[in-house]
Amino acid sequence: MPATEHDPEKFRSEVELPRADLSHETEQLAAAVREAGLLALSMFGKPIKTWTKGPTLSPVSEADIAADNLLRQRLGAINPNIAWLSEESVDDPARLDARAVWIVDPIDGTRGYLAGREDWCVSVALVEDTSPVLAAVFAPASDEFFFAARGQGAARNDAAVHATAGTEIDFSRVAGPKPLVERLSLLSDNIILHPRIGSLALRLCRVAEGRLDAAFAGGQSRDWDLAAANLIVQEANGNMTALSGDRILYNRREVTHGVLVAAGRDRHASIVEHFRSRPLP
Repeated sequence: MPATEHDPEKFRSEVELPRADLSHETEQLAAAVREAGLLALSMFGKPIKTWTKGPTLSPVSEADIAADNLLRQRLGAINPNIAWLSEESVDDPARLDARAVWIVDPIDGTRGYLAGREDWCVSVALVEDTSPVLAAVFAPASDEFFFAARGQGAARNDAAVHATAGTEIDFSRVAGPKPLVERLSLLSDNIILHPRIGSLALRLCRVAEGRLDAAFAGGQSRDWDLAAANLIVQEANGNMTALSGDRILYNRREVTHGVLVAAGRDRHASIVEHFRSRPLP
């Protein structure tokens, strides 16, 4: 069922969070994400149980489940009225009636994690009425902690970050599926992309901190891959949307998204305009 068929204003419960102050949620979110990241790091590179799930046979490990359980316990204690959506938990449709939901990926980039790569992270967002209001992305192997609160900017390890300005395209500073990025240029044979980053959330955070000029998601990404990084990019003077320019909505019945792009605001607008005049097949 398309996500637009669910009307959040019709189905939200009457329970609301206090909007005057999110300091408690902020502190507890940061602490929980750090704790989950360090738990996953303690299992990193060690023999652990793994299996696959779903039609795509996505890998799962006991580290994913351990981090997920820890986050659910810690975040659930903050406010019992906040719903839950996680890659590693059974989806509870009751979240659709909740005004606020934690959207969680306990290990984003599990394939890389299991292969001994450092480009994995813990990604958590607090979403209200389809939009993220708090976000934390922690890459423990490289000790990088990204955080954002709506209207308050974004930071990496407590230092403010900003997406790069301008509209030009330096393909060595663009990450994403090469066939998609090639459509930005008539000289596609000469495109050399930034090396692949296994975690989509971390790839998007690289845009927020200015290490990448732009990043694409090639479709089939889920809420938990995107919600935290989405807010971090936006609060870093960037923008992240569908390739059409449409805003990304979270905590809908359908949690899968199509092709997305993140970049500094001017560059993002230029890329979206490019694809509007040259739509994908």
